[in-house]
Amino acid sequence: MINENLHKKAVALDRVKHRELKLDLSARDLSAVAKLNAFFVAGTEFIDACKDYPVVWVNAGKGEDGKMQVAPIAVFGLSAEQNLCIDGNAWRVRYVPAMLRLYPFALARVAANEMVVCIDEGWTGFGTEGQALFDANGAPTEFTSNVQQQLENFETEVERTRLAGALLVEKDLLRDMRFDATMPDGSKLVVDGFLTIDEQKLGALSDADILAFSRSGLLGLIHAHQISLGNMARLVQWHAERQGLVGAAA
Repeated sequence: MINENLHKKAVALDRVKHRELKLDLSARDLSAVAKLNAFFVAGTEFIDACKDYPVVWVNAGKGEDGKMQVAPIAVFGLSAEQNLCIDGNAWRVRYVPAMLRLYPFALARVAANEMVVCIDEGWTGFGTEGQALFDANGAPTEFTSNVQQQLENFETEVERTRLAGALLVEKDLLRDMRFDATMPDGSKLVVDGFLTIDEQKLGALSDADILAFSRSGLLGLIHAHQISLGNMARLVQWHAERQGLVGAAA
């Protein structure tokens, strides 16, 4: 999927236009993600992501049926265009969301049953040196085919995650989330706009619903989300450091 905040110059990968294009696999440039304060994570990522980030849901508009849609995100920062999980040109956390690891590649839907591989042409790693994307005959190289397979596999997980979110909405298990913190200088920090699990409504579910949630894996996602909220305190610490309100933790 294309993220307009990340893929600034997304174009379909073309065997004619990009025949000679190569990718420098050693290129390092986090400027594309330095201003992302959150990013999508699929349900299969929750177990890893919850160890490093707060994982919450956000309103993703309405589907074709008019019903509310939600999407899970890993929170990187506590204000707009702030990524506290990057220090200099390196991640300071262990886990990086799958779509960011697949960048500068992405999939875009061009028809109901057709998707194409896209690249961010502005990525600094594209040039005339490195891994070829097409062979001399214009066919995708093994590298490109592997990337496409990974993208398609992830798209399947995106759909499964969407269905899980739809069930949370159907059962009315999400509520608005507000996080308040007092900074070292006494100022207040308020973070909102996210959705969290309503524990009272979760506890009121029938045994049959709980069993169905457990068997489908949704209960595991809920627990990972709940565990992940403890990472808010670390983001507050990093936010204070970046604002010069406190020294860096040892």
